[in-house]
Amino acid sequence: MTTRLISDLGGLPAGSIDLSEHEPTMTERRIDAMMILLRAKPRSFWGADENRRTIESLEPTTYAESAYYERWVLAMKSLLLEKGILTEQEVDAKVAEVQSRKSLAQT
Repeated sequence: MTTRLISDLGGLPAGSIDLSEHEPTMTERRIDAMMILLRAKPRSFWGADENRRTIESLEPTTYAESAYYERWVLAMKSLLLEKGILTEQEVDAKVAEVQSRKSLAQT
């Protein structure tokens, strides 16, 4: 018997699915652009299978509570760290910088 992956919802009661189209938000567009750039040649830091593996290995609660593009961001961060492209300290420093800019903009 195989173990069901977090993303494998086939046959489970999960409620209705919203199939309506929506215009992507600027954040969604930026996340999509980052993924395209990180996977494009000549860089090709990772492929679709690695990205899928990383998303499917999220903690079940994190997976369930995260929106589609939030999972992409979590996967990108994980893969950038896993491959040694960025360090945890570099990511933390950039997040702090962005939060600081956001705080200044709100004042």
